[in-house]
Amino acid sequence: MPVHLSIHDVSPAFEAEVDAALRACDAIGAKPALLVVPNFHGRASLADHPKYGARLRELQARGHEIFLHGFFHKSGIGGEVARSDASGFQRFFRQKIVSAGEAEFADVSREEAAKRLDEGAKMLEDAGLRIDGFVAPAWSMPKWLLPMLAERRLAFTEDHTRIYDTTRDRSRPSLVLNFASRTPSRLFSSMAFARLARPGRRIFPTRIAIHPADMHVELLRHEVRSLLAWANGDVVSRASDLFS
Repeated sequence: MPVHLSIHDVSPAFEAEVDAALRACDAIGAKPALLVVPNFHGRASLADHPKYGARLRELQARGHEIFLHGFFHKSGIGGEVARSDASGFQRFFRQKIVSAGEAEFADVSREEAAKRLDEGAKMLEDAGLRIDGFVAPAWSMPKWLLPMLAERRLAFTEDHTRIYDTTRDRSRPSLVLNFASRTPSRLFSSMAFARLARPGRRIFPTRIAIHPADMHVELLRHEVRSLLAWANGDVVSRASDLFS
């Protein structure tokens, strides 16, 4: 089955880490998708870093897809946080268990979601970037977001377990392999899963997600290189190829 690579949290806040991840992918001749956060945590606006925007335009011209990756990435910043269909337990699970308060689109209202999609898209477009899809921070989003993405021609999106083509109203199960370094237990459990789940690639199209934090520790840099070597030969350059 095909394998697709992506680098998450692409932002001026993580320029060095993203470049390190790009070098790791380049070692196997792969062009990962770049998941760009317009204003990471409200402190790294793409609009304030025109040189970084130029760098992203250069990478897109070389064949890297550009995905809108939330707006702030962090939950509870800069707008209404209200979801009538999310229970207290659901919010706790998404924000405390699955992520460290990073599931931005899990809590916003429909109105706030539409606002952030439009403002984020405008910021990327103002930087001269073409948007190839959308991925919610922490892969956490309500299902009512899918029609909003389709209306905006953001065809590709994904969550923890599935990939979606919103404009054709289709989806399929997909395996995702990534690392979590927030605590030692998460680090070693995610490493174990990324190794043990590899045979699932025989059945499901697979996504490898690299995060800036993966570049901070030699152990994780080694695991990323190992995972990329394992995927070499089956890597596709476009996320839509996962539906092939």
